[in-house]
Amino acid sequence: MTNDREVCVIGAGTAGICAARHSLASGMKTTVFEQTGSVGGTWVYTDSIGKDEFGMDVHSSMYKGLHTNLPKEIMGYPDFPIPKQEKSYIPAEDMLKFLNSYADTFGVTNTVNFYHHVIRIRPYKGKWEVIVKDLRKELVKTLFFDYVVVCNGHYHTPAFANFEGIDTFKGRSVHSHDYRDAMPFKNETVLVIGAGPSGMDLAHEVSKIAEKVILSHHLPEKPKTVFNDNVVQKPDPIGIHDGYYVEFADGTQEYCNVILHCIGYKYSFPFLSVDCGISVDDNYVNPLYKHCINIKYPTMAFIGLPFYVCASQMMDLQTRFVFTYFSGRKELPSKVEMQDDTDAEMEQRWSKGLKKRQAHMMGPDQCKYYTDLAETAGIENLKPVITKLHNESSQRFLDDLLHFRKDVFRIVDDETFIKVN
Repeated sequence: MTNDREVCVIGAGTAGICAARHSLASGMKTTVFEQTGSVGGTWVYTDSIGKDEFGMDVHSSMYKGLHTNLPKEIMGYPDFPIPKQEKSYIPAEDMLKFLNSYADTFGVTNTVNFYHHVIRIRPYKGKWEVIVKDLRKELVKTLFFDYVVVCNGHYHTPAFANFEGIDTFKGRSVHSHDYRDAMPFKNETVLVIGAGPSGMDLAHEVSKIAEKVILSHHLPEKPKTVFNDNVVQKPDPIGIHDGYYVEFADGTQEYCNVILHCIGYKYSFPFLSVDCGISVDDNYVNPLYKHCINIKYPTMAFIGLPFYVCASQMMDLQTRFVFTYFSGRKELPSKVEMQDDTDAEMEQRWSKGLKKRQAHMMGPDQCKYYTDLAETAGIENLKPVITKLHNESSQRFLDDLLHFRKDVFRIVDDETFIKVN
């Protein structure tokens, strides 16, 4: 099955290669633009931080020795699992090999234009005008596509903590995005802000070599993890005094000479012209139908925005959802109906007290989201065991950071998993 419709995919990471695979399967002419020289996105390690050889921002947040913080049993794609091996928590380089294998298997690698930086995308006469720069040849090209799938990830534009006096801090401020190993923190007193996956992990890693680590967070309950003796936990920071003393919400103060910001990233699409109709306000990307289709221009989609999810699995489901409509197998609701659907969901979120930055957070509701996508488009849902194992492993991460990666899981059937050690 082929047709003359052309699809542009931005990025060749976990989401982009999945989008390209399903685009090809729908018979569409598929072109992927990737700013770096590799498939794999955030799983590609580089020593570089800041800018690369072409003056582009380094997008990788990978650090030395990183192992997955979710078991491999839920990190593959629904019909293309990570190959069997003894351990559940695998090194980053194994994840990268897997993604390359996936791209090769489905003919995606041949569609990728490496070292191509997307400068601007805008709607133009019923198509999408895409301006890209070939970084090696220093050539700028203008191309036209029927569909655009945005898969540029959301682990590349750091968000920094902002509280009173932060600009008067006299020590070093570093974001987890630029963390590669613990050596720069040797004998320092480090304030780690944030207790998500990177904050927890890096507080532990840094504590092996630092004088002291202060882990600041607003989790409703303290993680049960027993950290090294030189780690203390504090609530949110609210001020800086005398250049080095951080005041916390409980009124206490601590000296520190390094702040390691682990509060996440900003969703950023610098290549989208304002004409695309998409706005980003505190990580709320709007207006999107089912968190992925641009309501104003429904020939544009975003894959991978929701978080606290089984990422690869969800990306595959989102992509199958999107291409059900892009391929013409099913017709989208009207723009008014899509907007009404989105408004109703967002109203539910705001009524629960969620903030804009949590607009795409799934967590306990991820199952509902998957079912909604599957039922709306009439496609196969994810297996219930995937969400069950995700919930179990996420709790283990909080309860026993130092040992949870020793857990070994096996999936028994669509509903059941077992822990085998």
